Amino acid sequence: MSIRALWVVSHEKGESGKVRFSRRFPTVEFRAKSLAGTQYVAVPEDRVIPQLLLTELGLVDPDKPYVEVRDDCARQHRSLAVELRLDGPGGRTLWPVLTVTQGVLILACLPLVEAPPEPRPPLPSLASVSQGLALLLGLQDFLCGPGGKPEPDVLASRLAALPAVLLQVCPLGRPLDTPPPAGSVPAAVAPSPGGAQKQPAWKAGVHRGRAVVSVALTEKVRSMQYGKSSQQDIWDVYGMVMCKCEVEGVLPNVIVTLTLPHNGSPLQDILVHPCVTSLDASLLTACSVDENDGSAFSGPYKFPFSPPLELFRLCSYTSQVPVPPILGSYKLKAEENHLKVNVVLKLHESVKNSFEYCNAHIPFFNQNLMGNVEVKVSSGQLEVSKEKNLLVWVLGQKFPKSREATLEGTVHFSGTVAGPTDPLCSGLTAYVKLYFRVPDLTLSGCCVDQHSVQVYSSAKPRIVTTRELVSSEYYIWNSTGDAPVSSGLMVL
Repeated sequence: MSIRALWVVSHEKGESGKVRFSRRFPTVEFRAKSLAGTQYVAVPEDRVIPQLLLTELGLVDPDKPYVEVRDDCARQHRSLAVELRLDGPGGRTLWPVLTVTQGVLILACLPLVEAPPEPRPPLPSLASVSQGLALLLGLQDFLCGPGGKPEPDVLASRLAALPAVLLQVCPLGRPLDTPPPAGSVPAAVAPSPGGAQKQPAWKAGVHRGRAVVSVALTEKVRSMQYGKSSQQDIWDVYGMVMCKCEVEGVLPNVIVTLTLPHNGSPLQDILVHPCVTSLDASLLTACSVDENDGSAFSGPYKFPFSPPLELFRLCSYTSQVPVPPILGSYKLKAEENHLKVNVVLKLHESVKNSFEYCNAHIPFFNQNLMGNVEVKVSSGQLEVSKEKNLLVWVLGQKFPKSREATLEGTVHFSGTVAGPTDPLCSGLTAYVKLYFRVPDLTLSGCCVDQHSVQVYSSAKPRIVTTRELVSSEYYIWNSTGDAPVSSGLMVL
């Protein structure tokens, strides 16, 4: 379970295709050559990799001429693993190249496949794929931080620290545990006065006090709602389970079980951390891209593992749910020097009416700065940011008893100074973006019962389980204007 090569590539306008960082592991490459024999394909030079990645991911520079086989919108990238064609169709290929895209960065790695090149083994059967994805996701968190968009100087400093991070988390191309969270400096870069603690081979914990095992289940829901019969609304759910074991002495073996309600949809696209010791193959067969015949495994989902010392992502999954949690309608009408705005939000009956927060951001791009704002809301409060041409509707922690809230009024643009611009939002192309968090709820119904967590330890640790539903890229588009449309499934 090793990595042959790793790249961080930028696709930002002006420097698209620039390699910001790369690392190769000669000892792993030697093993790859020995395993493949005459079918061995060497990793090409760094200057070749960016264009191959951009082509496979559909992120080609818009200034380049259109090529149907490459740029057609019907050709969708739906997998985190791609095949890089080094010599065009029918030529040499690198597979599987794992990719994670965050903002203007593409993180990619080539895991070592310890199996004959032909026939290709299924991806779920390759432990190096799961381990490679865990490494990329850890590096993504380290480079981009919780906000996902670090400032250029912050990103540059983290890229500069990346060699030291890799020495700790991927020595000689062999991933160990995920990198430190964004903002922290690796011990190799900034050693503490007391020196770094050496971790014994048996992973003895440094925790003192009562043992605690924490399991946090988070589901993120994305949605694109258009309010038109000619455009189909789309939404999807992505879930992940984070774990941390704080036990004094040797870390115990743990089993975490996920359960679904009786009528729940089976979990799909399941990926697990390399520390999972065994897994039922039926858990990995359900895929959101394939047609589901209804016979997919529906739980319970058991994950036995030997935990690392730090907080880690035990598994992730997707789920198909019948409706989004909040249905919305957005209507925008343009008149001379002002816009008439109407927004209706309705909380679905299956969703608990208890939010940690729920806000709706309504930006107005490609206009002069706001003047008078004559807008009323049926629930919550309205905040106006004239310098950003932004209305923030703070709905608070509950919808009204009717589960419906409205915003209506007129926004005047009387200033002479141009406001924020967005080339996508021209004319009446506009959106409302929702931000919300609902504690103790998942849209799929998936949960971790506190009593189902088994810890094989004499310490009798306290078990803490939580779950929550969080919005992610939740858009409601203006139904009186044009809106970008995806012709297929949304891809996480």
